[in-house]
Amino acid sequence: MSFLSRIMVVKSKAHFSAGGARAPAAFEGTRKKKANQTKNRVAIMIGAFTLAFCIIGGRLVQYGALPPEQVSAIPPADRLMASRPDILDRNGEVMATDVRTVSLYAEPNKIVDVDEAVELLGSVLPDLDVKGTYKKLSSKSHFQWLRRQLTPKQQNQILSLGIPGIGFRPEKRRFYPGGPTASHVIGHVNIDNRGIAGMEKYIDSQGLADLAAVGMTSDAPLEPVRLSLDLRVQNILREELVAAKDRYSALAAGGVVLNIHTGEVIAMSSIPDYDPNNPIGALDKDNLNRMSAGTYEMGSTFKTFTTAMALDSGKVKITDSFDARNSITIGGFTIHDFHAKHRILSVPEIFIYSSNVGTARMADLVGIEPHKEFLTKIGLLTRMQTELPEVATPTQPKVWKKINSITISFGHGVSTTPLQTAVAAAALMNGGKLIPPTFMPRTQEQADEVATQVVKETTVEDMKTLFRMNVQSGSGKQAAVAGFDVGGKTGTAEKVVNGRYSSDQRFNAFLSAFPIDKPEYIVLVVLDNPQAEKPGAGTTAGANAAPTVGHIINRAAALLGVKPKFGPDGNALLVSY
Repeated sequence: MSFLSRIMVVKSKAHFSAGGARAPAAFEGTRKKKANQTKNRVAIMIGAFTLAFCIIGGRLVQYGALPPEQVSAIPPADRLMASRPDILDRNGEVMATDVRTVSLYAEPNKIVDVDEAVELLGSVLPDLDVKGTYKKLSSKSHFQWLRRQLTPKQQNQILSLGIPGIGFRPEKRRFYPGGPTASHVIGHVNIDNRGIAGMEKYIDSQGLADLAAVGMTSDAPLEPVRLSLDLRVQNILREELVAAKDRYSALAAGGVVLNIHTGEVIAMSSIPDYDPNNPIGALDKDNLNRMSAGTYEMGSTFKTFTTAMALDSGKVKITDSFDARNSITIGGFTIHDFHAKHRILSVPEIFIYSSNVGTARMADLVGIEPHKEFLTKIGLLTRMQTELPEVATPTQPKVWKKINSITISFGHGVSTTPLQTAVAAAALMNGGKLIPPTFMPRTQEQADEVATQVVKETTVEDMKTLFRMNVQSGSGKQAAVAGFDVGGKTGTAEKVVNGRYSSDQRFNAFLSAFPIDKPEYIVLVVLDNPQAEKPGAGTTAGANAAPTVGHIINRAAALLGVKPKFGPDGNALLVSY
């Protein structure tokens, strides 16, 4: 074997020897590498899943800690169920309260068949707006109101239909047990149970609306709100006004019963009215609250204040007389009496016969500025301050001239609210104190704190005498009630039609106080354009407003705690049979 051949053999052996030694190590490294890669991949997957679950869990915790989200127009359940306080009359009778109800809503994104859903809902709600409902259910929104405040029967019927995407939310609905009995005083709420008229609106203005706005209301019962109204007297007043409107074919009627010592409104009504349980007619112009939200020329009832002004000024005494033989002509206008006596009249005669001429002469004697100051002092020319939101502002001439003072003296030229007229009259019966009216309970002590002395006590005594004389022998005879000494003043004002006074359209009123020897209450009734009850009957206030007041006093006096008096000495007569 040659040298080269031996070298080749040695290299070959060395090669195989070396290769055989390294092969197991190479195979072992490959296996380890693959195992390590697998472990790394599993670890990454575990880490990824763990991270994902941690993120999801964290978000769930975050969502759980957040307050409920308001979706579209639907407020949180606790706000939907927020309570309003009950409204009670002075004797604790419920006049307004909350009742539980439900409202129907839809989640359009969950509706399977819109046509079927609309058809099924229409079978329970026949007045359903089909087109509007179809549009709502076809939208891409997540929430739509369909019907607010369902009855329990409607809820059960819809539940039995089993429509996907249809649900109910609990709510509270305001309920007025008396219906329209005191609608203009109590007012009403909107669909969201927020007060928008009357004392309901006043309650919201005292802080309830602000709490609702910031979401601080709850469904916990609230302390009831007690009013000064007496539901029994309120019902009598309304019934008599409805009867008078029908009896005399009047356009409208209104009335108020006022406690002259505290300023509490015991009853107030305006006909036509509306049912606050279904307040669709609340905005009808004919359903206006005429007692506080309407202003009118009060006619001859204003002679009450002109006479009181003259007596209080010291320039006129009740024993004085004035010339009423002829008419008065001022600035092209002629002032005359409807039932002229054509003679000199005493102050009581001027009041009883409702003489325009005599009243005008008293006003002229006092003067223009003192006249304006007196009417302002007793609250007839400024906006009345009370809890009821619906209060109108009186109107008066921008510049008072002599002709204005003369016509205002007998009730033409100034428009004020009937409630203000009653309040001003109370000051002439209670010792001379003007007390702002209130629809909330008020004690005598509380009334004294807000009262303002506006006339002398001697003036009050004279006015009580004149009031009583007018019912005994004047135009207020039909207001007399056996056992109760009623006093008052009629007012028959010509209405303004197209800028001119109409001789065949009238606004009648009777302003009364009883018992007149020691007055407790003012009762005022107004009738808009009443007609004769029967052919030949009169249309003046003495023929319609006065007897209406008599009917009210006859039914309500005992409930108000006024005891009747009979016999010459005022004691009850014992009659044996």
